[in-house]
Amino acid sequence: MALTVDPRGSLLSSAVTSALKSTASSGADGASFGDALRQALNDVSNLQDGSKELIGAFLRGEPVELHQVMAASEEASISLEILVEIRNKLTDAYRSVMNIQ
Repeated sequence: MALTVDPRGSLLSSAVTSALKSTASSGADGASFGDALRQALNDVSNLQDGSKELIGAFLRGEPVELHQVMAASEEASISLEILVEIRNKLTDAYRSVMNIQ
């Protein structure tokens, strides 16, 4: 499952990709899955905060290019969609494990 959807290399996709690589390649000394998920949540939050700041600056008439605002907004939206899909997959996996027992 490849999560690097954003070709620009957003914070979320790089955090999730590095977390998946570290948990796959390292044993006890690697970051836990909870830490990787927490980092992904923080990254999505930071992307949305940055998008809101750019939108606010654009609306106040500050020298911000429209394409920067649109790109930041789209990146935050895509990152949130990826995070929701990860949540859905984790929920499905949990339900599958509970049905096995």
